[in-house]
Amino acid sequence: QVQPVESGGGLVQAGGSLRLSCAASEGTFGNRAMGWFRQALGKERHFVAGISWTGSSTTYADSVKGRFTISRDNAKDTVYLQMNSLKPEDTAVYSCAVGRNMWNMNVYDYWGQGTQVTVSS
Repeated sequence: QVQPVESGGGLVQAGGSLRLSCAASEGTFGNRAMGWFRQALGKERHFVAGISWTGSSTTYADSVKGRFTISRDNAKDTVYLQMNSLKPEDTAVYSCAVGRNMWNMNVYDYWGQGTQVTVSS
């Protein structure tokens, strides 16, 4: 059992930046791929970014390409999401997820509670 916990959310003006962090409060992420998802109020959850265990492979939703960067520090068992040039439409609860295995960024087994990101215009 792994329990991810997110931090770093908050209120920021359009054009600003935030960095989200995800650490394991229980267990360890181990040698698994990791991902970030977001869910706006009243909408479905959507994939934002994924990273392989080694960090050598990443993937992004088209809506965040060029603005968001996912990274990880395996020594600290922590995953990050650097968000730049934020837009009001990026407002959502951002959740961290633990992948099924080392490389697959499409299947996730454990989810955090999420952290709120609000971008004002």
